[in-house]
Amino acid sequence: MYVQHNHWLVAWLQRKLGNRGDAADLAQDTFTRIWASAKTDAIAEIREPRAYLTTVAKRLLVNHLERRSLEQAYLASLHLLPQASVLSVEARAILLETLQELDALLDALPPKVRMAFLMSQLEGMSYEEIAAHMQLSVRTVTRYMAQGFRQCLRVMLEA
Repeated sequence: MYVQHNHWLVAWLQRKLGNRGDAADLAQDTFTRIWASAKTDAIAEIREPRAYLTTVAKRLLVNHLERRSLEQAYLASLHLLPQASVLSVEARAILLETLQELDALLDALPPKVRMAFLMSQLEGMSYEEIAAHMQLSVRTVTRYMAQGFRQCLRVMLEA
């Protein structure tokens, strides 16, 4: 599958990204993800390999673009800081890595759980306010928050 479709996938991703290097990296990630999640026999049985590759690559592309957007927003915010509070290159790298880990952590949560968690943690909304805004019960919001905190704990324990 790699030999037959890699060139096509890189070209498709390059049209989306405008950058051959990133396209080649995402194509490689796409094949790696497929090989890691499927048995060798299952790969040979894929009827529409380009459709399958496109689906997997789109997910990786969205993640890549979200990370890039996050990084650009962070770099833009650095330009607003006075010179004395600008971070060193090492500190910036660590902070960017942490932001990417947070992004992955939140991405692993179901959308409603992620929304409730962000409303609480970033906007400072109470569980009652979140429940009213999302048209949920306070009990459901409490469950969502517990799920969000469990995900945070899981990631902290893995580190």
